[in-house]
Amino acid sequence: MSDSAIRVVIADDQAMVRTGFHLILDAQPGIEVVGEAADGAECVELVRRLRPDVSLVDIRMPKLDGLEVTRLLAGPGVPDPRRVVVVTTFDQDDYVHTALRNGACGFLLKDAGPGLLVEAVRAAARGDALVSPAVTVRLLKQLAHQPLPSEVDSPLTDRETDVTLLVAVGRTNQEICDRLHLSLSTVKTHLGKIQAKLGVRNRVEIAAWAWETGAVRSR
Repeated sequence: MSDSAIRVVIADDQAMVRTGFHLILDAQPGIEVVGEAADGAECVELVRRLRPDVSLVDIRMPKLDGLEVTRLLAGPGVPDPRRVVVVTTFDQDDYVHTALRNGACGFLLKDAGPGLLVEAVRAAARGDALVSPAVTVRLLKQLAHQPLPSEVDSPLTDRETDVTLLVAVGRTNQEICDRLHLSLSTVKTHLGKIQAKLGVRNRVEIAAWAWETGAVRSR
């Protein structure tokens, strides 16, 4: 395995799930599973020791649940936050909000399919984020029924706002390039500036800001 491979730790209390994820990911070029954990406490210890590029964490685990694991590994105030993707059977809004608030850079349902699992790992490794489309659609519908704030005091330029709105509806960097006729490096520069201005850490938090402030719906 190449030294540049994405190193992954899998945490799930079900051995069959760990084995399935392991087989899927190890079959991909450039991805290597370096450890497995059967409970939350073991996951935290393993990730801190092995320092993988990405950790896949189930929510319902013994000792520490996945939301607490995420907070300990990636939450606000963690000096060296790790990249955590939460993978769960339980499609509940409070889980999604808590996972993202605790620093998760992805949220997947276990029935999302192998392709989306691999995509989420690769996205997390490059500093992007991915949320299951089924989860995203429901959250957006939920937010669409909430009252809009009277006015959004946005620190963003018009072009940064354009990029933010596309991030908020799930567009990839390449899709943003194509839509706005920008180079990939320019899009990445805009994303860096947006994160700095909003005080957020990844594109999931950019999207959350856009929806919570009503910036998306006002367009």
